[in-house]
Amino acid sequence: MLDKHKLINDVFAPTSDDTVLVMVDAPHGAIEDRADWKDRRVMAEEWRQAFLDYPVSTHPLLTFPATGANNGDLPDAGQMDGRATSLEEAIAQSTIVVAMTQYSATAPLSRLAKKYPTIRVASMPGVLRRMEETALAADYQEVARRTHLLADLLTRAEGAETVFTTGDRIYFDLRYRTGHADDGLCHPGKEFPLINLPSGEAFIVPYEGEREEEPSLTRGIIPMRLNGESFSLLIESNRMADVRGDGPEARAFSEYLAADPARRNVAELGLGCNDKAVVMGSVIEDEKAGMHWAYGRSEHLGGTVGPDAFLTPNHVVHQDIVYAPDSAIGIRRLTLLFPDGSRKDVIRENAYVVF
Repeated sequence: MLDKHKLINDVFAPTSDDTVLVMVDAPHGAIEDRADWKDRRVMAEEWRQAFLDYPVSTHPLLTFPATGANNGDLPDAGQMDGRATSLEEAIAQSTIVVAMTQYSATAPLSRLAKKYPTIRVASMPGVLRRMEETALAADYQEVARRTHLLADLLTRAEGAETVFTTGDRIYFDLRYRTGHADDGLCHPGKEFPLINLPSGEAFIVPYEGEREEEPSLTRGIIPMRLNGESFSLLIESNRMADVRGDGPEARAFSEYLAADPARRNVAELGLGCNDKAVVMGSVIEDEKAGMHWAYGRSEHLGGTVGPDAFLTPNHVVHQDIVYAPDSAIGIRRLTLLFPDGSRKDVIRENAYVVF
């Protein structure tokens, strides 16, 4: 069984100056509940109770209507102890915020973390009880070491050449960007105090071509497999230019992209490195098990595409696609290219070769 107090100590290092807020989203209207979501709300109260054992102030559980979209903007209000509560005010009055949600709130919480520098946030979308035996049980000092090593390599690189187990290839343009470490440590004074939990990835936003007359060099083919169907994406200038496939999943994804051009943006290259993480169908853990990329919104990670780039708030998305050892498609080789012409393999045959 997970030692929650050890995890809380390692991750947050709480002090008597802290005020803790645990928040959850709730189904409503056409957004239907499900068993793991219901259990997550139970887990959230268990975590809140664990914080009561510390000399901190702890708010009642904050519940708000689910957005229905990963990284969509949060609603203005929720409920706390049966009373209507402003989400932003509740967050601003806290120093530790734990968001155990069905739909990822990482992007809007990132915006609030920048606005209110006294808060530090753990976003836990899709967290499941079984993760207390896997990725949440990792040695977070080792996780931190790995993520910072990879983040430094991403910062120094100008590009990443990736070959998938399908034989498809893509080049990610990493110029003008900085790598970041989601290291699992959210202590007071951290430069950017927001993590996903379970943690364990280094990430970077590919160059999106925002400089005048300097297009992005991100290009190639990305293979996809959804619901048993394989298809591929043609990437040109850091955007999904075409969906190649004749099946229903390919057609549906093509229609999804056509509905809003901002969804076509290649928004992230991530390197998950939590050795306890396993691929079980929940992105918050899956992405910590290996390489992934994401599409859509990027401004919360250091890119240029934010909510205003989408045609409607309901279209705002940041969605990760994972290629880890247990995924249907993996990584044959991922090589970083540096400005001096040197190259360094980071992954070979689904395994890191830099640790």
